[in-house]
Amino acid sequence: MSPRGNRARRTSASKRTIWLAAGAVVLAGTGVTAVAAGGGPGGTGADDGSRAARAHTLALDGKDPKKRELPRTDTQLFSLVGVSWEDSADDFEGTAQIRTRGADSGTWTDWRDLDFGIRAPETAEGDASGVRGASEPLWVGPSDAVEARVVAGGKETAVPDALRLDMIDPGDEKGGKGQGEGGTKDGGGKDGNGKGDGPGKPTAEPGSGEPATATASASPSGGDAEPSTAPEQSAEPTEEATDAPVTEQPATSDAPAPSQEPTQEPTAETSAPVPSEQPATSDAPAPSEEPSQEPTQEPTAEPSAPAPSEEPTSQPTTAPAAEPTTEPSAEPDPSGSTSPAAPTAPAAPAIVSRADWGADESLVVDPPSYLDTVDAVFVHHTAGTNDYDCADSAAVIRAILTYHVESNGWNDIGYNFFVDKCGTVFEGRAGGVDKPVRGAHTYGFNGYSSGVSLLGDYENGGTPTAAAKQAIADLSAWKLGLHGVDPEAQVTLTAAADTGVYDGGEQATLNTISGHRDGYATLCPGATLYSALPEIRSAAGASVYAR
Repeated sequence: MSPRGNRARRTSASKRTIWLAAGAVVLAGTGVTAVAAGGGPGGTGADDGSRAARAHTLALDGKDPKKRELPRTDTQLFSLVGVSWEDSADDFEGTAQIRTRGADSGTWTDWRDLDFGIRAPETAEGDASGVRGASEPLWVGPSDAVEARVVAGGKETAVPDALRLDMIDPGDEKGGKGQGEGGTKDGGGKDGNGKGDGPGKPTAEPGSGEPATATASASPSGGDAEPSTAPEQSAEPTEEATDAPVTEQPATSDAPAPSQEPTQEPTAETSAPVPSEQPATSDAPAPSEEPSQEPTQEPTAEPSAPAPSEEPTSQPTTAPAAEPTTEPSAEPDPSGSTSPAAPTAPAAPAIVSRADWGADESLVVDPPSYLDTVDAVFVHHTAGTNDYDCADSAAVIRAILTYHVESNGWNDIGYNFFVDKCGTVFEGRAGGVDKPVRGAHTYGFNGYSSGVSLLGDYENGGTPTAAAKQAIADLSAWKLGLHGVDPEAQVTLTAAADTGVYDGGEQATLNTISGHRDGYATLCPGATLYSALPEIRSAAGASVYAR
C-alpha cells in the first residue's frame, strides 16, 4: 500500500449530506460518546414495527498517539463493525482488532482482525466532503457490546485522526425505503450448512442452466441489455396473455414483482398487433414463433396444448422471443424445427433486486455514473464470517450499504453485485444491472470494470461453495458478454492511480475475470477464492450466459 499522505482535498460538487441524529449518549463508566447516525431525514421505515438500518459510532480517543483501546462497552444493537478515520487519503498501516458479545448468547467472541483493503473511489465521489478512510466492514451477527484495540505499525507512527468505531444495525427489509411492490421475500435456497432459506429467491437457481429473467429490472430499456427483451417476449402470445408468463417461466411462481411487470406491459400493447400478424394461428398463440418455420409440425406435435409445447423448445425465456419478433420469416426457415431452441443462452442470470433485499434508497443522493464499457470483472470477498445463514444475506448487504454511505461517506454501496454461499446473486450499486454502472470496489481500475463480492471470509480457512463459484462464473460471463468480452481472455488496462501493485498510468495486463489483489495491494478476495479463479474463468467460458 502507499504510505499515508497529505493529499490536497478538492472541493466537492457532491450533494451528499451525512445525517446525524441529535441524541448523543455518554455510556456509563466509559467516557465514550455513542452517536447514532440515520440514513436521512426520518430514519424509520414506512411499515409499523419495521426497523431501518442505523449506524452507531464510538470515538476511539486516547493520549497514546500510536494506539487506541476501547474497553468492553455495552452498545446499541449492531451486526457489522469497522473502524474509520477523518482523511481517506491516509492509508492506515497497522492492526485493528475487535471482540463482540452476542446479543442472544451473551458470549464474547475471540479477537478478530479488521482488513484494510479498501479505498475511496478515484473520482469526485472519493474526494467529496465527509468521505472517510475506513477498514473493511466485518459481519459479526447481532451483538450488543464491543471491545477494540488499534495499533499503528509499519511506517505508521500514529493512528489516524478522528478514529472511531462504526457499528451498523442492518434493520429489516421493511425498514428500507423506495422498495418495489410485491417483491418476494421468501426462498433463496439452503446455505452451505443446510440452514434456512434466503430472501428474494431468484426466478431460477443460479448456475443450474435454468432460464431466468433478472429480478432487478430497474432499467429494462437499456440499449444492449438483454432484460429489455422481456417485453418483446411476452408480446408474442397475446391471445393467452395470462398464460404466457406461466408457460415461459414455469419456475417463477414466486418471482418478485419486477419480473412480472414486463408481462403486464406487453399484454396491453399486443392485443391488437398479434391477430394481424398471426391470423391463422389463433388457436396456438404460444408457438407464434413457429408458423413461418413449420406450421404443420407444431400443431401436429401438440394440437391441444400449444403453450406447454413452447416450454421445452424455448427454454431461454427472453432470447427466443426477441429473434422471431425482429425477423419473423427469415430466421425460422433455414433453422427448421430446431430454431426455437437455437438461442441456448438465457438473457440474464437471476438477480435479487435492491428493492427485494431492502435497500434504503434515501441514503443514495447522487445519480449513478456510467462507464463506456465493462472490460473486466473483479472478484472480491466481504470478509467477516462464513457462518451466516443464507436467510441473513440481505441483512449483510443492507449493513454494507449503510457502512459504505454513513461510515465511508460514499454515495452508494461500492460493489456492483453480491453473491452468497447458496449461489444467490444480488444487485449492488444502483443504476441498472444490465448497465455499465461505475462502482467503488477496485481502486485504480473502477473506470473499466464491474465488481462482484462473495459474502464471507476466504482468507482464513473459508472455502467457496460450488454454487457460489458457478454463480460468479455465470454472472461474469453475462456481464462481460453484454460488452463482447471473452471471460477467459486477458485485457490491458491503465491504472488510474497508485494501487500498491501498479503505479498511476502504468499498463496492467489482467485476466478479464481477476481478483481484487491483481489490481490493488490487498488480501482480497482471500486465498481460497483467489485460487478458484481459474476454475471460475473456465466455468464462465462454458456458461449458458456466455456469448
